[in-house]
Amino acid sequence: MSTKKSSLTYEPVSAWDSYATTTRRRQVNALAQRYIEFLSACKTERETIAYVQKRLAEAGFGEDFRKASVMRSLHGKCLFAVRKGRSTLASGVRLIAAHADSPRLDFKQRPLVEQACVVQGKTHYYGGIRKYQWLARPLALHGVVILENGKSVPVCIGEKPGDPVFTIADLLPHLAQKQSGQKVSEAFEGEKLNVVLGHSPALASAAKKEADGKDPLKAHVLQLLNEQYGIREEDLITAEIQAVPAGPARFVGLDRSLIGGYGQDDRICVFAALEALTSARAGSNSQTMAVIFWDKEEIGSDGATGASSRFLQYCMEDMVRAWAPAIPVSQVFLRTRALSADVTAALDPDFPEVHEKQNAAQLGYGPCFAKFTGSRGKYGSSEAEAEFFAELRGLFNKKNIPWQVAELGKVDTGGGGTVALFLAAYGMDVIDLGPALLSMHSPFELASAADVCATVDAYRAFLEG
Repeated sequence: MSTKKSSLTYEPVSAWDSYATTTRRRQVNALAQRYIEFLSACKTERETIAYVQKRLAEAGFGEDFRKASVMRSLHGKCLFAVRKGRSTLASGVRLIAAHADSPRLDFKQRPLVEQACVVQGKTHYYGGIRKYQWLARPLALHGVVILENGKSVPVCIGEKPGDPVFTIADLLPHLAQKQSGQKVSEAFEGEKLNVVLGHSPALASAAKKEADGKDPLKAHVLQLLNEQYGIREEDLITAEIQAVPAGPARFVGLDRSLIGGYGQDDRICVFAALEALTSARAGSNSQTMAVIFWDKEEIGSDGATGASSRFLQYCMEDMVRAWAPAIPVSQVFLRTRALSADVTAALDPDFPEVHEKQNAAQLGYGPCFAKFTGSRGKYGSSEAEAEFFAELRGLFNKKNIPWQVAELGKVDTGGGGTVALFLAAYGMDVIDLGPALLSMHSPFELASAADVCATVDAYRAFLEG
């Protein structure tokens, strides 16, 4: 929603002004509370997809394309869901695409090491992180261990009251003179992101015998893991264990207007798209509505569960085969319209110099259109067609949904990529649309509660057409 039509100039409108009534503020607060519960429960892509599957099943989605509401997942890490519309598939699909993965620390294949009287888990960071932000803070372990017999053992330590947490020790300032003079990129080494797991040897003689005098602290950690999960050190080689920030998402600020938590890039868009799909109303001429939640976006979208895979294509082919076999799948793709649902950087009050203010997103002004992404001359970009952008602008204005436009930082300073170019490869219309975050890619990102509500409203309006 922009300025009044009587004005020749444009100014974005605050979402808080759009939700100024008592009833609307209550709706914003209720949605924000539900979002906080989602963020707190979904700290890995597996947990996120499991949550989505549960919600969709409750809304009547199944796995049979002979039905009108269908979902399909792959490896528990990505998911496609679709609701059949009343219009023919020849008119295409309304599609929202987001990603369920977030930056984190992954355990290495052989993670356990005992040194300097502590046991540590060696990690390899995943995605774009600022390494120092992960030091000296409580961490939890989430993931899955696959035993040799094929049994899958879920792991979650550090989230329940009374659970131990983990951490990465930081260097004390008294000994950090050399480090303090280094570049940030050089001062913090990836190989030193080692998670502290334990410190004491076992009392039991069996554990001492197992250690045979070597690495008794590591033997104790393995003993505890075996007692709780039935796993051995070899099982860790094929496991997926992630170190993530411990603790729930929280309201931030005296007015509880901000939401702080890990993984909001891009689970805020997963949540909003899911809310939109399950609440959208099908009109007399409604198109088919779909969402896809991918994995691996933070590391380039490669792999079987990333956007560069053929998972979307296979799902669309099965859908067309079941619902409209006479229509070419290529026609459905070409007439599909899509939102690449991803976040952008909000104007930072402490670092405004990295933004070009007129084209920077602001917290609390609704979801941001990014007509193009990429960097350094739009390299690696997908650029939306002007006609599609104008159509969406008119739709949101008509429905009084706040929106804004944004670029991710100054030219030659910022930039980034999304899944939009993988959708554009099918010839469909696509544009990036998602809320702004402060502290993006940090262990504690900030979002506006009003933007969560406005993003759900925008995605729902798009799906309903």
